[in-house]
Amino acid sequence: MSSMEGEPERSVPGAQDGGKLDFLKILGPGLITGAADDDPSGIATYSQAGAQFGFAITWTMLFSYPLMAAIQEISARIGRTTGRGLAGNLRRHYPAWLLPGIVGLLFVANAINIGADLGAMGEAVRLLVGGQTAWYVLAFAAVSTLLQVFMQYARYVSVLKWLTISLFAYFATVIFTKLPLGEFARGFFIPTFSGDVAFWTTVVAILGTTISPYLFFWQASQEVEDTRAEPSRAPLVHAPEQASTAIRRIRLDTYIGMGFSSLVALAIMVTTAATLHAAGTTDIQTSSQAAEALRPVAGQFAFVIFALGIIGTGLLAIPVLAGSAAYALGEALRWPTGLARKPKDAKAFYATIAIATLLGTGINFSPLDPIKALYWSAVINGVVSVPVMGMMMLMTARRDIMAGNTVKGPLRWIGWLGTAVMAAAVIAMAATSLG
Repeated sequence: MSSMEGEPERSVPGAQDGGKLDFLKILGPGLITGAADDDPSGIATYSQAGAQFGFAITWTMLFSYPLMAAIQEISARIGRTTGRGLAGNLRRHYPAWLLPGIVGLLFVANAINIGADLGAMGEAVRLLVGGQTAWYVLAFAAVSTLLQVFMQYARYVSVLKWLTISLFAYFATVIFTKLPLGEFARGFFIPTFSGDVAFWTTVVAILGTTISPYLFFWQASQEVEDTRAEPSRAPLVHAPEQASTAIRRIRLDTYIGMGFSSLVALAIMVTTAATLHAAGTTDIQTSSQAAEALRPVAGQFAFVIFALGIIGTGLLAIPVLAGSAAYALGEALRWPTGLARKPKDAKAFYATIAIATLLGTGINFSPLDPIKALYWSAVINGVVSVPVMGMMMLMTARRDIMAGNTVKGPLRWIGWLGTAVMAAAVIAMAATSLG
């Protein structure tokens, strides 16, 4: 690592003389992670929720925001403090038998998600311009992989940041939708519950989409990457004087990124609630179905904007899904990892990115039902997230890992609350499946 111990974090992006933070420059891992959470599969979940239950389920976004923001901040702080990603820390501090199962399940879930996202992107292009979905799937897979492998890290991160702009498409759809403000306010601020199994299954799906393990692994590893890329930085265990500015930056970046993610998800729910649900269209399975269903109800403009958003967020999410799998596997097996490394210096890491994307691509050409595959991906993510969140919370209380940067106070309690909620969600998912 090129960082130098003891040197203040003067050139941290967003940090200027006197520890002031430049609002625009602080946005990095947190913003990208939050935007990647609204991938085409997530769009499908939010569209289904709004179409099926209308505004009555929008309160879930108000509830999930502090939980997802807390757990993502904790993930980032682990990476920035230790100089290692989550898998690297799990390997060092927990039993050896535990990590292979977690990493293996994460890889499988991410590959399925990649496949679903590629299929949704290909279908969105077909809806917009015609042609064969299969060719678009192959093109998106190739472009995504080549950019990750061959583009310079700093430039690639800049591309990912710019891709977050695509999510503003969903704010545009709200603007051009007739929104009953009173009904929306009641649904958003006053939680309503139902004894319907489908309602609770949807609540579990929303929680599983907003709090997902691949996001934990990605944001922690990106903090490590940024520390390596900036000569003035060092892991906080070696440079405690950098902690105040670094943690302040992480908190702002993460809260803004997760807030952006939640607002986009809310915009999708609101759009489909005000249009599809109001028109009686309640059965939406994919994001491209949602876009197509919007055309006769909300007009051509809403359809086009919604479809373009699917493509943009897919281009952002696929690298995060493939990259988080590669970081986790690479750290578990002690490979050289990092998008800042040249391909010849991290062959196995980049090969993992390519393999995960290739497997996801293959799902679109297999007899597998992508909807069922995505369901099992959600199940796997739920199974993985609970132990990982629990171990993260235990890890952040240990001074031998975090030194003087242990997580305390409200952040710790909210982190444990998020872990308990996800555990309850997984139990509910299992119960409804068996029922």
